Amino acid sequence: MIISKQGYPYSALLLEQNPPLLLPFYHSKFIEAGLDEAGRGCFAGPVFAAAVILPKDFTHPLLNDSKQMTKEDRDILRPIIEKESISYAVSRIDNDEIDEINILQASFKAMHLALNKLKSKPEYLLIDGNRFKKYKKLPHQCIIKGDGLYTSIAAASVLAKTYRDQYMTKIHRKYKMYDWKSNKGYGTPDHRAAIEKHGLCEYHRKSFNILSASLFANAEAAEAVDTLDALPSLMENVCVPQQELMTA
Repeated sequence: MIISKQGYPYSALLLEQNPPLLLPFYHSKFIEAGLDEAGRGCFAGPVFAAAVILPKDFTHPLLNDSKQMTKEDRDILRPIIEKESISYAVSRIDNDEIDEINILQASFKAMHLALNKLKSKPEYLLIDGNRFKKYKKLPHQCIIKGDGLYTSIAAASVLAKTYRDQYMTKIHRKYKMYDWKSNKGYGTPDHRAAIEKHGLCEYHRKSFNILSASLFANAEAAEAVDTLDALPSLMENVCVPQQELMTA
């Protein structure tokens, strides 16, 4: 049995199957915080963001872009990241404010709020994606697909997603017809069907024009009923939030 630097055991076989490929830092001389968001493209619920400062020697064979991980692996890693990080913070912007300032600005604001909450202050910021609104006077680097490249961004992606998934599961209990415990607010076919049947609720993002997009989807599908094979592609290619068209 091999023991990690943090004292967590993992087998040689696991290391062989999942070699730690993430880079530990961007600049070795700076205290870096990785930042990522979760839920930007959802029809309902908040957008969450996390900021994480890790020791430069932190590694874990399961750590990766949270979207590439199973729920079980994310749940394993969350308490490890929280315990081993130098500092971490998670913040959210609710759907009403998303409607007011747009989803891109809400994502930036959630990241800024997370940075405000860090107990240790970073000297350099690593941002997942290609856009960021400058935070105070701190230098930053935007990195496309950074959550699959750097440990601190990957750790932030895990925290943002697990905290948001937990929140969506909680509000699912009030609005079970939308099945948020499964779809987490994303525009799945079942979620769209529930919106068409029950309408929107207090947690839906009204600025995303969800209802009109769903009606458009149904009209297009009806015209293409000559072949059932056409339906899946039709339903998957609509309901793109207007704000998302302006983002990366």
